[in-house]
Amino acid sequence: MAQKTNEPAGDDRARHDPADHSDEDVSAADPRTPSILEQMGGISGLIYSTVPIVVFVPVNAVWGLRVAMVAALAVALVIFGVRLWRREPLNPAISGLLGVAICVFIANRVGDAKGYFLFGIWTTLAYAIAFVVSIVVRWPLIGVAWNLISGEGMAWRKHRRTLYAYDIATAFWAAVFAARYLTQSTLYDDGHTGWLAVSRIAMGWPLTALAVLATVLLVRRATRDEHVIEAEEEQKSSTDPVR
Repeated sequence: MAQKTNEPAGDDRARHDPADHSDEDVSAADPRTPSILEQMGGISGLIYSTVPIVVFVPVNAVWGLRVAMVAALAVALVIFGVRLWRREPLNPAISGLLGVAICVFIANRVGDAKGYFLFGIWTTLAYAIAFVVSIVVRWPLIGVAWNLISGEGMAWRKHRRTLYAYDIATAFWAAVFAARYLTQSTLYDDGHTGWLAVSRIAMGWPLTALAVLATVLLVRRATRDEHVIEAEEEQKSSTDPVR
């Protein structure tokens, strides 16, 4: 009896050892990092942003500016509720509703339906300038945003190929925003509200999706090259004779 009582508790410790669940702990502590597109609300979020525009323009043509503003706000509120109900990321939902509210406010102040698009036009110009400046000062915004989201820090700036890839990706986004500004500002000056809506949608989520795809391809290739270079440097340092 004494022998049984004094048996080592190794088996019990093994059964209750937290290390046995290390895989579960790692997976729970290391959730998947959202992609850039997901941070923007995903494809559905980009499509949601076009719905108030699709409603605003025809309603304005039939019933006038006041009704169109109310309709756009009502649709934005419905979309906001749907996104909350589907438990989608909160920030894109709030920014989408706030964006529509700002556009409606400006349209009301301008007294013309084309004023609805003025905020987006000036925003695209600001983005284009910011992206170009970030390249000039060697802090490309796509690199900063990508690594902030992934939590990998700013060591990428020390690697030439990676920095160059982020430069190209940032320049691509700057070109997208510049093209939007030039096209839509021209249509705004000419008073083509209907074509403003068409260009806003056509140059909206399709170009954004294309820019995201180009960014992912560029960054993945640069990161892969970076890892190869680091491995070669580690191998070289390990084979160097000790002095």
